[in-house]
Amino acid sequence: MNLFRLLGDLAHLASILILVHKIRTSRSCRGISFKTQALYVGVFVARYLDLFFRFISVYNTAMKIFFIGSSCYILYLMKYRYRPTNDPSIDTFRLEYLLGPCVILALVFNYHFWVTEVLWSFSIFLESVAILPQLFMLQRTGEAETITTHYLAALGIYRALYIPNWVYRYFSEGVVDPIAITAGIVQTGLYIDFFYIYFTKVLQGQKFELPA
Repeated sequence: MNLFRLLGDLAHLASILILVHKIRTSRSCRGISFKTQALYVGVFVARYLDLFFRFISVYNTAMKIFFIGSSCYILYLMKYRYRPTNDPSIDTFRLEYLLGPCVILALVFNYHFWVTEVLWSFSIFLESVAILPQLFMLQRTGEAETITTHYLAALGIYRALYIPNWVYRYFSEGVVDPIAITAGIVQTGLYIDFFYIYFTKVLQGQKFELPA
């Protein structure tokens, strides 16, 4: 564990807490992509199956349980508690365009052809593109609530912080993870346009709106 990894984990944690707070306080999941949240459930379940047979640390185990539990809880809120506020007519990204390629990539690029390793690779590739339905929804609506943009910003910061984490691990431990690095760079790149608007508008007190 290094500082960049810790800060990345805290940003990830913050993103989920912000999202749950937004849904619970507004009693609405308006502007949140159910498909993106469903993909994150798939990411965490596929990645953390080792929870049942591998112990690394109390911190590691607690974070795994939190991410699986909180992502499922968010789906519950969207699917049942506040279902009337969920509008599938604007959450229209085709998930097969993401799931199919991620399955193929995981079968081809993995470190061992074991079920758990293939699922881990699948989760890494899927996480890199899981935000696309949410970004596609933003593209369709052209705007977002401020608190929703804070959620997305925290999520983007989490992944961006993993880049210096990989650099640090390379120089301090000699560790290189090409699968995670490649997927992480792709994921961070998807946020570039969002961050530009976030920093130039939202942090200046203006409403998040995409250019016409």
